[in-house]
Amino acid sequence: MEDEHSAECHDGTKTRPPVKRTWASATVLMLSIVFILSGFFVSWIDITTATESPGNSTQNVGYPLVCRNDTALQACPANYPATHRIKNIYKEACPEYFRWIHEDLRPWKAAGITREMLENSKEHAQFRLVIFKGKAYVEKYKPAFQTRDVFTIWGILQLLRLYPGKVPDLELMFNCDDKPLILKQDYRGLKAAEVPPLFHYCGHNTTFDVPFPDWSFWGWPEVNIEPWEDILAAIKGKAELIKWKDREPYAFWKGNYGLAETRRNLFRCNDHSRTDWKARVYAQDWRQEVTDGFKHSKLEDQCTHRYKIYVEGIGWSVSEKYILACDSMTLLIKPEFYDYFVRGMMPMEHYWPIRPNNKCRDIKFAVEWGNNRTEEAQRIGDSGTKFVEESLKLKFVYDYMFHLLSEYAKLLKFEVKVPQGVAELCSEGMACPADGLLRKFMVESMVKLPSDELPCSLPPPYDPVEFKALMERKESVTRQVEMWEAEFWKDLEKQL
Repeated sequence: MEDEHSAECHDGTKTRPPVKRTWASATVLMLSIVFILSGFFVSWIDITTATESPGNSTQNVGYPLVCRNDTALQACPANYPATHRIKNIYKEACPEYFRWIHEDLRPWKAAGITREMLENSKEHAQFRLVIFKGKAYVEKYKPAFQTRDVFTIWGILQLLRLYPGKVPDLELMFNCDDKPLILKQDYRGLKAAEVPPLFHYCGHNTTFDVPFPDWSFWGWPEVNIEPWEDILAAIKGKAELIKWKDREPYAFWKGNYGLAETRRNLFRCNDHSRTDWKARVYAQDWRQEVTDGFKHSKLEDQCTHRYKIYVEGIGWSVSEKYILACDSMTLLIKPEFYDYFVRGMMPMEHYWPIRPNNKCRDIKFAVEWGNNRTEEAQRIGDSGTKFVEESLKLKFVYDYMFHLLSEYAKLLKFEVKVPQGVAELCSEGMACPADGLLRKFMVESMVKLPSDELPCSLPPPYDPVEFKALMERKESVTRQVEMWEAEFWKDLEKQL
């Protein structure tokens, strides 16, 4: 339309083009635009989700999910961005619990990790992950339970989309089972320098496994749990509808009780024939829930009590973050296993500590204490929720992964290689052939844009004095709670 505009500006001069030619040019140009836009629209429909693709370097360009109609021919786009120009060079500080990255990698700090050490962990792994020149390659060894491996890998692919070209080359082995497997007792003396590195969802004081964010941050379709940002918003929305003081003044837990003895023992607290232990514990029949369409298992509908109980299953449980999100005071039955973030939490600040071998008495005291000190109990609940909302926001989940993988990569003493015959894996290769909730959760949790911000600033390791002080502080607070309880039961017995 520039020619037409020029004609109007020069009205009255001899150089004004003929009207017919002006409209003809405009018509041709308009038809060309319509044709181009039509082709664009048709392509949008044919490709299923989107059509734009970023180049090797990108700025404010979205990541579409480019799916072919024939998923058998699905391939990774060749023009995934290799770099991204950062707008904001300011780094916010990572949460305190990021310091545990240094502790978890300490076994390999002195001598590093050889290929032989890596290969020795293969027998325990469901898959090997290779990141090479910003691209991911996965070699699978054995099936994982449900879609744990699928959504773990999906999360790593989203990390590469969030920080294109920034994750260093590396190889690692990943275990998707319930419990960590690399026992410390097997690597003493001369074998202390041969510890095989293995990534897992949780750790234990007796193992070397390296904790990593679990699969459910990107969705758990088998039990209809949405990706973290969506379910967190849903829980928060429902929790705000019931004021804390109007909630049931009891401790609530609902889940699969058959997994472990510690859960079966919890059901003893349901016996109110002699003493009301102030616990309301319910069994979850997941088979029935699947049949009923998950009507009675929605996490956002379970913020109806002032107190919520966390108890492990076979190992650590993903339920921890959802329980903390309810702004009820979390009664944390001391876990054997730890995930990557719980070590950044403090008793009586984010949760109330419960002893595994004294569950019912501890729960009763915690509830009685909270009901008599509602402002203090509500403050603990709010603090736990604030922790997951702020320190466990998805940006920090990705940043934890980034720093953990980056620090791990520094320890490798061998050349990273892509296994022979293993093709590149990308979001299209996983999401396009998927359907149902699997596809839905992948699309919902997919990183749409590369980050304009740098990962948060990794804090330094604990020095020995600082680390000792931290552990002693946690123990001191827990002992104080136990002393309060001893006095409570002593006074109660006097009244009887």
